[in-house]
Amino acid sequence: MVKKSTASKAGPGNPPIVSSAHLVSPRSAEMSEFEFGLIVAGNAFHRWIVHCMSAAGLKDLTPLDVLVLHHVTHRARDKRLADICFIMNVEDTHLINYSLKKLQGLGVVVSSKNGKEVTYAATDEGRNYVQRYREIREGCLINALKADEGLNRDIGELARLLRVLSGVYDQAARSAASL
Repeated sequence: MVKKSTASKAGPGNPPIVSSAHLVSPRSAEMSEFEFGLIVAGNAFHRWIVHCMSAAGLKDLTPLDVLVLHHVTHRARDKRLADICFIMNVEDTHLINYSLKKLQGLGVVVSSKNGKEVTYAATDEGRNYVQRYREIREGCLINALKADEGLNRDIGELARLLRVLSGVYDQAARSAASL
């Protein structure tokens, strides 16, 4: 469980740490703090995965390219474009399709056609890059984290909360789209 901290409690003399003060709600300043943390963490995560994959030998990829390669490699099963988009929660299929074409051009992903259905899988070269990425991740990220059982539990709880909030944001987006 994520430990409660008074350090992030907004109040007189302790304003919330946000990127858009005009959006802070008196009903949940914490949501604005979360959003700022998500922005900063998201950008740091994207920078990390690009640098890690570059260190693994696959340069000039975007964060989405790296994520698509990892997903296509996941569980060593062929993936359809629609399934990749669904799992990654990306509604713009052309973005994923562009990444897949780029990865195919680099020789790390291959497509195959079975009837009308096109599926994608990592090549041996792609799997080798992903394995090297894993080794670098272990050495640079996991070792730096120095996680103990308690921190790993907190990270797991944070992951659960992020999935919950993903659903809240998706529903809010549907509501806003219907206005």
